Amino acid sequence: MTLIYQSTRDAKNTVTASQAILKGLATDGGLYTPTDFPDITLDFNQLKDLSYQDIAKKILAAFLDDFTPEEIAYCVDNAYDDKFDTELIAPIVKLHGQYHLELFHGSTIAFKDMALSILPYLMITAAKKQGVDHKIVILTATSGDTGKAAMAGFADVPGTEIIVFYPKNGVSRIQELQMITQKGENTHVLAIDGNFDDAQTSVKEMFNDKTLRATLLEKGMQLSSANSMNIGRLVPQIVYYVYAYAQLLKKGEIENGELINFSVPTGNFGNILAAFYATKIGVPVGKLICASNENNVLTDFFKTATYDKNRPFKVTSSPSMDILVSSNLERLVFHLVGNDAEKTRDLMEQLTSIGSYQLTVKDTAILELFAAGFANEKQTSQDIARVYLENHYVEDPHTAVASSVYKAYQESTNDNTKTVVISTASPYKFPTVVVNALLETKTTDDFVAVNELEKRSQVVIPKAVDGIENEPIRHQTTIATKDMKETVERYLGL
Repeated sequence: MTLIYQSTRDAKNTVTASQAILKGLATDGGLYTPTDFPDITLDFNQLKDLSYQDIAKKILAAFLDDFTPEEIAYCVDNAYDDKFDTELIAPIVKLHGQYHLELFHGSTIAFKDMALSILPYLMITAAKKQGVDHKIVILTATSGDTGKAAMAGFADVPGTEIIVFYPKNGVSRIQELQMITQKGENTHVLAIDGNFDDAQTSVKEMFNDKTLRATLLEKGMQLSSANSMNIGRLVPQIVYYVYAYAQLLKKGEIENGELINFSVPTGNFGNILAAFYATKIGVPVGKLICASNENNVLTDFFKTATYDKNRPFKVTSSPSMDILVSSNLERLVFHLVGNDAEKTRDLMEQLTSIGSYQLTVKDTAILELFAAGFANEKQTSQDIARVYLENHYVEDPHTAVASSVYKAYQESTNDNTKTVVISTASPYKFPTVVVNALLETKTTDDFVAVNELEKRSQVVIPKAVDGIENEPIRHQTTIATKDMKETVERYLGL
């Protein structure tokens, strides 16, 4: 039986996997979400000897079950190739008291590569399956990493156009340079004068704009998303949680069936939601630790069941987590209220109208799986220094948030379950933050810091960063947030 994806806001709005990938977001403003999970047997004694690609084929075939095995194999084999700098794709590193799952070995040195390397192949394959010959316009907001990874994936892909919005002063200089130097005739990058939440809100409004949708169709175009709001972004992220468990078993670090914890740096909630979905298909997990920076709206949510975005927005050293409206949480809320679309819609409308909602949880077992905490700027910096001192290993600030929150959780609970920290970016993406933490200096030049980081880490400067300061600037437009829709219409010739 084909797996059905339902909108979180309308029980009658159901689609197959390929339809959900093409649409990106539901037309009613909701997110396409599985109401049932695939019946899949995870035999880790077998999985431990499989490659990342083979595990990906197994997991994707289960969740994207209207794709043929040949189509899945085509997508996987083209995505996870030599654009990654290790055959392992997502290696696990054992450190003192914890493990790090390194998800930054792709072409843009951030975890978004894990899903955005495959999304273009999934999307083009889905279009063929559905008989769609429209140009697919990828419209996305980014807090730093999604934009570059999406553009790298979709650059010059026939039949696609990609438009990315990012907060002008809300990303690192390396992140910004990665975006504004992106090649590709179909790529467009715009800075806005607001923050990520502003950009994401405007993008959602465009997806929900019936007039815009009709105009695009008249011109032979349709919108889709590269954010983790698109199920085609989310499902590939489940793979590396399965792979992580298999690798720990292969290394003899755990017994088959032993529970492990994951500590996940969390902004838009996609990464940790993928971990939750991994538990639903059989990955043995004790706790999913939701780690936030000073924009700690999720920490409060898990402690009080109240979501309240009415608080100051803080610009931190972990910019990909500088988010107060975590879009993917809507999917978890949908599950928490018993897959009740009407209730979920009401809660999301409250979030829009008054900026908060109080949740009455129906499925308490889900909530009990999560722990939550946050790390301030000082704690983040201290963890970078601690991990380097103990292991001669360098974390980026997002990973350091997850590591710091895990240590605080362990101390407060005495939970000694083996824990994997999700390492979401190379430290070379945030060199000044890292070097200042290691040396207690005030370096402000990213490229001076890059050279210092190479000396300290003994890790060669990645291709994604090496020489990027000399690349020609191809995108240098800054607009007001209010002008985002008008700019999209102008770029698309509407």
